[in-house]
Amino acid sequence: MDVRTQMGTQPMMQAGTQPMMQTGMQAGAQPVMRAGAQPVMQAGAQSMMQPIPTIPQRPDTEQTKRRKENFGVLGLGSLLYACFYTLCMYKAGRGLNEAFFLAGSLWFYCFCMKKLGISLKKDSIFYMISLLLLGVSTFCTADAKIINMNRAGIWVLTVSFLLHQFFEDKNWTFGRYAGYLVGAVFGSLGEITRPFLDMVEYRRKKGKQDGQKIAYVIVGVAVGIPVLVILWLLLMSADKMFLAMTEQLFENLDIANMAGIAFTVLAVFFFTYCMMSLLCKKPFSEEAADRVCVEAIPAITVMLPVTVLYVVFCGVQIVCLFFGNIDLERYTYAEYARQGFFQLLAVCVINLVMVLASQAYFKRSKVLRALITVVSGCTYVMIASAAFRMVLYIRHYYLTFLRIFVLWSLAVIFLLLTGIVVSIYKEKFPLFRFSMVVVTVCYLLLSFGHPDYWIARCNTANMESSHSSFFDVDAYEDYDYMMRLSPDAAPVLIPLSQEQSWAEGYARGVQDAYEEMGIRDFNLSVYIAEKILQNY
Repeated sequence: MDVRTQMGTQPMMQAGTQPMMQTGMQAGAQPVMRAGAQPVMQAGAQSMMQPIPTIPQRPDTEQTKRRKENFGVLGLGSLLYACFYTLCMYKAGRGLNEAFFLAGSLWFYCFCMKKLGISLKKDSIFYMISLLLLGVSTFCTADAKIINMNRAGIWVLTVSFLLHQFFEDKNWTFGRYAGYLVGAVFGSLGEITRPFLDMVEYRRKKGKQDGQKIAYVIVGVAVGIPVLVILWLLLMSADKMFLAMTEQLFENLDIANMAGIAFTVLAVFFFTYCMMSLLCKKPFSEEAADRVCVEAIPAITVMLPVTVLYVVFCGVQIVCLFFGNIDLERYTYAEYARQGFFQLLAVCVINLVMVLASQAYFKRSKVLRALITVVSGCTYVMIASAAFRMVLYIRHYYLTFLRIFVLWSLAVIFLLLTGIVVSIYKEKFPLFRFSMVVVTVCYLLLSFGHPDYWIARCNTANMESSHSSFFDVDAYEDYDYMMRLSPDAAPVLIPLSQEQSWAEGYARGVQDAYEEMGIRDFNLSVYIAEKILQNY
């Protein structure tokens, strides 16, 4: 009976159950229980339960592995470097401190690269010598304009030096190198958490031994600070000079000043380590990028009428300006020089951009090459025209720093254009390196030349009357400008302090600069100016 019942019911259960299971599976709406009360997941649910694909991480480079392994040394070194920067540069003037800081910075860079397994390249000596010379220039001049440009040059040379050391940059184009200079600075902001991550990984690998060492250091600092305070108090009571120095020190250490020092140390530490982390990751491509092979017809279409316009304009300049057939009845020399110069300078810059763009983004073409060669030749004429106009302006209004800088800029543009012309016919010409060398050498000549000295010498020689055939006016009378010159002009202006009232004001400014000068911002130019002043 039971056997028959079982045999009878089993087919019924199978017959009733199978359709229900099939229906449920087809609907995809409900899970169906099997024997053992195990749920059967639907097809849609199974697809939802699949693991989320992860983004493949870029494998660590050899420099990245070395940085993590040497975090104890590199992290502490970056912190000490930040303290060194703060000691030299925080609220300091411009003088010996910058030369000393650059020398220490170069030593620190070489130390870090040694720990990262990067050898010093031979042509990196140019960057290092240039950086040291910029520091020496800051020490030897008191001209704020030159010093500010020195600091801008130091930033460009430092980043270029690091890029050259970490990468094979032989095949980099001018645009790529310029882009990487900016990318290296702002890209380091994305590595802001890297010091913490490296510290955690370093402590995990080193284990308890290093943890005990850190604990010993903390205990030593906790015991050493009270001992230091006691000894300091005893020495203060033993010597009045030491007491006066201590009182002066703590007078200057207010809360705002201490906060500024702490912020400077932390900012420099994070920037230094994050920059090192970014460069170790090799984020910039070392391979030469494929040139955009756009047909040259659009470039030829644009350049052809521009070339015709330039040829006509240059013809007018050669005939009317350079051969003396010039009529200035409608304009003063100032209006003619200023208007002509700035427009021509803008055109020269546009020409440089057009020539570089034609080389970078279009196919090689004999017609396009001929057109950009003619444009480059016309640019030479425009540079000469702009320089000629500025000389006219100087002949009537004497020298200023801006006018000297304008002529210097035109000379630099002339040399850079020469490199661009060479790159037109020599594709593998290292244009960026050429430009870097040209700008650096020319700027070092300007910074060590002490423009303020030559301005003072030229202008004061024509104060009574213009006895020079170069100047077309009778006398120089802009005494306010002369008073604003830096101590670089002291050998010329201080001897006049006994005769000219405005020169007395200049001498007082030199005296004030000398009295405000400290050990960190000791400046050779200010010191020499003070010695000259003492003799008068």
